Parts: sequence; C-alpha cells; structure tokens
Amino acid sequence: MELPYIINIQRYSIHDGDGIRTTVFFKGCGLSCIWCHNPESQNYDRDVMYSREKCSGCGKCIEICPHKAIHFEGELPVTDRNICEKCETCLDFCLNNARDIVGKQYSINELMKEIEKDRMFYEQSGGGVTLSGGEVMSQNIDYLLPLLKKLKKSGINVNIDTCGFAPSESFRAALPYVDTFLYDVKHLDSDVHKRFTGQGNELILSNLRMISDMGAKINIRIPVIEGVNADDKSISDIIEYLKNNINVFRVNLLPYHNTGSHKYEKLGLGYEDELLNVPCDERMEELRNAFTTNGFPDVKIGG
Repeated sequence: MELPYIINIQRYSIHDGDGIRTTVFFKGCGLSCIWCHNPESQNYDRDVMYSREKCSGCGKCIEICPHKAIHFEGELPVTDRNICEKCETCLDFCLNNARDIVGKQYSINELMKEIEKDRMFYEQSGGGVTLSGGEVMSQNIDYLLPLLKKLKKSGINVNIDTCGFAPSESFRAALPYVDTFLYDVKHLDSDVHKRFTGQGNELILSNLRMISDMGAKINIRIPVIEGVNADDKSISDIIEYLKNNINVFRVNLLPYHNTGSHKYEKLGLGYEDELLNVPCDERMEELRNAFTTNGFPDVKIGG
C-alpha cells in the first residue's frame, strides 16, 4: 500500500474542534480553491518550496543538483519543477534553508505514535485528533480506515475536516469511527463553486446530505469571502439549504484571510487576491444573526 503524504502535524490546536487537538494535514485535494491558505496541500505528490527572501544566490544548489533541474535567472536560482525529482540533495547544501520539500510519509503505526504523545492534553481538555488536509477523505481508504479504527479503539476523539469532494464510499466507511465532521460549504450555485474551486458542488452536497441522513454529527464551516459568498443571496441560499436538508450541530463562519498568500510564490504559483476581500466585523455579525434568527442555536465566528 502506498502511503499518503502528510504536510504537517500541528499540536495544541484549538481551532479544529473542541478542546486541545492534534491536527494532521494530509496532502492532496480535488479542489483548487483560489483562496486556499495551504496551497502546498493541493498536490498529492511532494512539492518544492523556495523562499526567495532567504536565498543568498550562492549557486550551491545549482552545482549539486544531480538532475540539472536548477538554473540561474538573474541573480537567483530557479527550479524547473518538470525536471526536479525531489531527491532533497539541494536541501543539504542550502546554508540559508531557502529550499524545502513538502510532504512526508508515515505508516499508520508511526502516525499513531505521534498522536499518542498528546493524549494527556486530549483527556484534560476534551480534545482529540482532527484529520485535515488537503482533503483527508480523498486519501487511500485502505490507509484511512485502519487509522480511524485504531483511533477509535484507543478512545481518542476524532474529527474529520473535509470539503466533501471525495468518494461517497469513503464517507460511508469512515462514518462509524468519526465523532464530528467539520464540513465546508462554500456556495450553493454549482457554476460559481466551479469558478472559484475548480469543481462543481453536486458531489459535495450529496455527501453532506448522505452523512446527515446517516446520523453524523456535523459542524458546518463556511469560509466567508467578499466577492465570493458574503452577499445576502449566497448566504440566504446556504441557510435555506441547511435548514431543509441537514441536521446541523454547529455553524462556524470563517472570515477570509490571506495569511497563506506568501506560500504561492514559494510554489511558483500566482495568487488571485484581487478577486478576494476580507469581510468586516460588522458584516460577520450580520451573518451570524442571519443564522441564529433562522433557528441555528450554535453559531460562531471563527474556528
């Protein structure tokens, strides 16, 4: 079985569910949201990240690269990502740590060992583990399901943070071992959804309704972005859909931020921030009131 890649194991997290949690970020997602603050999590394979501001332009990486994948453009080295084999040779010779290869494989036992280190904090705070991404539900089910079973057997609370764009069979298989789904809803109009994420929302809404009908505990998480879904019509559509179709435990309204925008340059990507705007505090309060007046008892701004 090929192991999935993990980009980070974040300890002492308080924004991915109740209590103190360890959040495991899996690599790979079927969506390509233009506001994604973890763009290094979209590709299922490892990625090269290069920090221009750290680089001295010494050229050691060019000299040492066995695949001739790095060359100068001006005074700084540039990596041809089509040639790079991610062999990590250049990392050992970069004195300023300007280069990194993102993505590490863990066996299930290795990952469990990392998770168990924080058990004391879970027990004291009512926390646990959150499996996130990327998109954890699109990972190999032959890896994910045994991991979930081990977590359940160990008595560790498990949250799944998901965009919903993953095989329905994976949701059915995982549901008995998941305490809470943190489920993103971005837009009800499939064409708008596709414009901003690369995919329509039919599978996402179908999976959401399916796990709701199966009795899952669901926290709806809505990234609120001016220019995308912060208008009255978009929010009203989401409210009506949830009221009529989904058994919602909690709603989290997540105001857009661009704190991950610097990662795009490191990956050699552009960032379309001219299309995106941060909602003001007053607007976020208006949206919270819209949900509470429509019968949602637990509505929070933020994670």
